[in-house]
Amino acid sequence: MTKRKLRINGHSHLLPYPEEIPQFMHDKGIFWVDKDRKFMLQKDWSRPVTDSSFFLDEKLEWMARFNIDHAVVLNLSQLYGNGLRVEEMKQALRFQNDFNAKVQRENPSKFTCGFVVHPGFVRGACWEIERCVEELGLQLLCLPTHYMDTIGTWRCIFDEENEPIFELANKYNLAVEIHPYDGEKFIKLENTSWRFHLIRMLAQCADAYHFLTLNGYQDKYPNMRTCFAHGGQLAQINLGRRIQGFDGRPDLFEGKSHPGKAVGHKNIFFDTLVHDTGGLQLLIKNQGSKQVLMGLDDPYPLGEMESEKQSSYPGKILDLAMERHIITEIERDAIWEDNVIQWLCGDDVAAKDKLVKRILG
Repeated sequence: MTKRKLRINGHSHLLPYPEEIPQFMHDKGIFWVDKDRKFMLQKDWSRPVTDSSFFLDEKLEWMARFNIDHAVVLNLSQLYGNGLRVEEMKQALRFQNDFNAKVQRENPSKFTCGFVVHPGFVRGACWEIERCVEELGLQLLCLPTHYMDTIGTWRCIFDEENEPIFELANKYNLAVEIHPYDGEKFIKLENTSWRFHLIRMLAQCADAYHFLTLNGYQDKYPNMRTCFAHGGQLAQINLGRRIQGFDGRPDLFEGKSHPGKAVGHKNIFFDTLVHDTGGLQLLIKNQGSKQVLMGLDDPYPLGEMESEKQSSYPGKILDLAMERHIITEIERDAIWEDNVIQWLCGDDVAAKDKLVKRILG
């Protein structure tokens, strides 16, 4: 009897219901959702809730409608904690992590949830990693591409000062998700025409990939597997320029690892959310199909959602890629299942078996 192939979404988001968010988050302007569930808000910022599947019960209905067996829930980008006072930041991130742990604990067959730390406070970040892994049972570390340090300087996540975080990720065999946000806080451009979401976020991912590979962390920390959101899209088109730059100006890269060594590396993954088959074809040509996993980024409007205007639905890009002979049926099924599991569990066979049994109930 042939085993049914699973459909696992490796990039999903979930909002708490308004009543689940502590009052201090609203009082301090950190983050809240209005009682009518129409907007997510921060001080001087709001964004419409564009789909009911931002919330748990509606998410489960949406997953059932599109035959999605399991989803990897990342942290909310609004809760990276940049610019907050230390105590407020710690409370906000702890709320996010405890919320995600509760979702996973109460819905084990449906969700694997991530946790977030603030790299600007490395010692505290390490303590929170230990708590989330050992007490909450979480195995996915969510990190921003960039963060604000204690003196207000913006840094790349793969700064060498953060190596204690990666050492713990390696110790605990963690999957790591790298996701962009907050670009408008450190890139001096007016925030118009959604430029930070459409262009700058992709450049932030490319910048983080640049430093991960230059530092050779994919080999230095062999039990840490890193996935870049949104296909690390600009990192794919930019690969040749980085290689030529490294070869042409070796004086600027003393002690660094050649970019070519990281291409197709088994510890570096990318999700499918590139929005067109040309982008997906380049991603697969560069990295190999085994390093690509399904990512819907639901329920955001830049996610792969059902849309009459775009004649879209979750999974469309892989169906189109099959029609255009970019991938085979075997590769498509692996992107939906095997590759997501490999990212989450690595070579730990027992962990893979435990995850599959959890999904199957």
